[in-house]
Amino acid sequence: MSTPIATLLLPDTASTEAAGARLASALRGGMVIAISGELGAGKTTLVRGCLRALGWEGAVKSPTYMLVKEYPLPSLYFFHFDFYRFADPSEWETAGLADCFRDDSICVVEWPERVAGLLPLPDLQLTLSHPDDPRLEGRRLALAATTRNGERCLAAMTAVS
Repeated sequence: MSTPIATLLLPDTASTEAAGARLASALRGGMVIAISGELGAGKTTLVRGCLRALGWEGAVKSPTYMLVKEYPLPSLYFFHFDFYRFADPSEWETAGLADCFRDDSICVVEWPERVAGLLPLPDLQLTLSHPDDPRLEGRRLALAATTRNGERCLAAMTAVS
């Protein structure tokens, strides 16, 4: 299967949250979404939009110091991981987080590169970055689907309403 890809320009925080909301519409249990980007790129903002669309009303903060934050939703579990603090991929083994990756959960992973190849294959890889043109505001969001579920997410996120 070839890897379908797309790029979105997100001019502000509201558009980043809206992209997360579009992603939410295609999520299903058992999916893994990997989100890369430098500090402050908008990874948690995108996750916040996703959770709001799924009905979560509480606070959504980066779980940098906790490693993982669980959001129990009516029909599934939503795990938000942040591996920024991992200095060595072997910390994945000792943290005991593999049990979160199951059929009744959605796992969204910030800084997946810090656990180098130990994660299950993500359905969708998202990368947030600053636009190449310094005169442009906002962020650029690159999307790459690696599974059929990921393709469904990519289609939902790039649909023009």
